[in-house]
Amino acid sequence: MNILVLGGTGQLGQCLGKVASQRNITSITFADEIVGNILDIDVLEKLFIAEKPAFVINCAAYTAVDKAEDEVELSRKINRDGAENIAKLCVKYKATLLHISTDFIFEGNVPTLLNEESPAEPISVYGLTKLEGEKAITDVLDQYYIVRTAWLYSEFANNFMKTMIKLGTDRDSLGIIADQVGTPTYGVDLAGALLDIIASDKKAYGIYHYSNEGAVSWYDFAKAIFEIGNITVAVKPLKTSEYPTKATRPAFSVMDKTKIKTTFGIDVPYWRDSLKVAISAL
Repeated sequence: MNILVLGGTGQLGQCLGKVASQRNITSITFADEIVGNILDIDVLEKLFIAEKPAFVINCAAYTAVDKAEDEVELSRKINRDGAENIAKLCVKYKATLLHISTDFIFEGNVPTLLNEESPAEPISVYGLTKLEGEKAITDVLDQYYIVRTAWLYSEFANNFMKTMIKLGTDRDSLGIIADQVGTPTYGVDLAGALLDIIASDKKAYGIYHYSNEGAVSWYDFAKAIFEIGNITVAVKPLKTSEYPTKATRPAFSVMDKTKIKTTFGIDVPYWRDSLKVAISAL
């Protein structure tokens, strides 16, 4: 059963490569944005014909949250139209799609766990276009798993953990947002969960939430990175109003993982335990 990973050279794609190697999964192909151009359905179809995937994991996305406010059409092309192209080819070639979405589809103005049925009310262009991508998939495809995740980091590519390690090493003090709360997700854990869904051979299609367990602010996440990484730097908590950004972020976006745990028997690690593993790997 061949697996095709689109956006295969990005952060999550590299995490999938690591886990696939650990599990001796060889029937997996990682396509970059040229070979697996999700905006060019003809190019994409050639890839489907060549690889004959039973499963497609879509890691390709426009994820520059602030830039998306100025690049609305590009964000929409990648996050909505690209997702729709993939879904149409999955229908045509009878492949099951695993699509990565985000906690940014939620407004996040109430401190309660968000489940798969919670109202989706995005407050940024990024969140809106990701939600449009979800709808594009569900409108044309039946065999899909949409997996919403949050605060992704790993030893690969650029992410908050690696940025904090660099800044913490270079500077004496940092100010970090303390009034936005969510859950960091170690990309290797998410990759393992995606491959677990495929290995389960269950056809429990639908929308699922996956992040690590627990809840933390960006400030506390940064403090933990410095503590575990043995980095000495003064950290000041900031209010969102003190650090304005083009895109508005959810104030509280902690997701309920009950559905994915009970459906697939997936064990979700605590965020701090996974952070230790990631820093060790880095």
